[in-house]
Amino acid sequence: MHILLIHQAFAALNEPGGTRHHEFARYLAQQGHRVTVIASPVSYLTGSAEQAKRVEQDEYGVTVLRSYTYNALHRSFVHRVFSFLSFMASSFITGLRVKNVDLVWGTSPPIFQGVTAWALARLKGVPFLFEVRDLWPAFAEAVGVLTNPTLIAASRWLERFLYRRADQVMVNSPGFIEHIQARGAKDIVLIPNGADAAMFDPEDDGAAFRQTHNLKDKFIALYAGAHGLSNDLNIVLDAAQQLQANPNIAIVLLGDGKDKATLQQRAAEMQLSNVHFLPPVAKTEMAQALAAADVCIAILKPIEMYKTVYPNKVFDYMAAGRPVLLAIDGVIREVVEAGDAGLFVQPGNPTALAAATAQLANDPQAAQQMGRKARSYLEQHFDRSRLASKLQRVIEELGKRE
Repeated sequence: MHILLIHQAFAALNEPGGTRHHEFARYLAQQGHRVTVIASPVSYLTGSAEQAKRVEQDEYGVTVLRSYTYNALHRSFVHRVFSFLSFMASSFITGLRVKNVDLVWGTSPPIFQGVTAWALARLKGVPFLFEVRDLWPAFAEAVGVLTNPTLIAASRWLERFLYRRADQVMVNSPGFIEHIQARGAKDIVLIPNGADAAMFDPEDDGAAFRQTHNLKDKFIALYAGAHGLSNDLNIVLDAAQQLQANPNIAIVLLGDGKDKATLQQRAAEMQLSNVHFLPPVAKTEMAQALAAADVCIAILKPIEMYKTVYPNKVFDYMAAGRPVLLAIDGVIREVVEAGDAGLFVQPGNPTALAAATAQLANDPQAAQQMGRKARSYLEQHFDRSRLASKLQRVIEELGKRE
């Protein structure tokens, strides 16, 4: 089959960001399928135009076509919408030129590229697979970035339109199923987020990473990912302030995003000598970064809607064999607790986060035991190869419906 994926925020393994789709695409290509991806040249994590090549092909034969995108991801919400709309239009034009397609796979957010995928699927007379990676516009409403009643109504209409017209809806978290069923989706399959266990060595101590960043002999609590509105990293700074009395503990914030400069300024004003801001790394380098950590932080704002999510980073942490300090309630808490893979702390509570960090710093053997259990649970339930095999079956079955 020739699979066409429309994904503005697609990140290859040699780029920073979530690589779920590149890993899936490589697996499908290894199984004999042809995969073409239409993506933006602008990194959703850094906001910079990092990919100059219009056409790329990796060693597995996955082809990536970079389509024009208005570069404004780290500006206002209005500018971000213009960025999304520009990609929706340009990716449609690019997609028209891709021949002999057997299935079109669209992924949201941003939801606008779902329109592109639907239109291309109908024009080409092939099935439309619509993947829901978060509940847009519900999340945008919950965090307060989408407030205009007209835009909210239009966005909700578009959401229902795509759910009802997809030949198959795919979700990456079980927490999404009830929401999308209530809005008209009928044929729903769960392909959860996970991680490629083979990419991580839980026995690695990350010595090179520690040496490079002057973190030798520190107990490292590491956050890896976006520095944005939803990530609530001010809570991490507040926790770090409470931990300054323990000079052995280092808080490492690895990544980039719209709020990073503001966070750095606040950390400087608070004179947080125990906080280290590091630039994002490609997925191929993430194993070394996580190996250097003693515990890893996953955090989101304490919003009811976020109880539905399966954050990618949690599964990477578990694959690396590192315990999770989880400041996110809901379905992902069920995963971490089922695997005895870390400690849950109440979202929005810096004192609880500081206490949990100190608890593990004072009992490193317990932290290591949680890390081993995290790795084992990931291998049993969320290894990428298992999930990719399920996705292959879904896609091949969908292709037979033509």
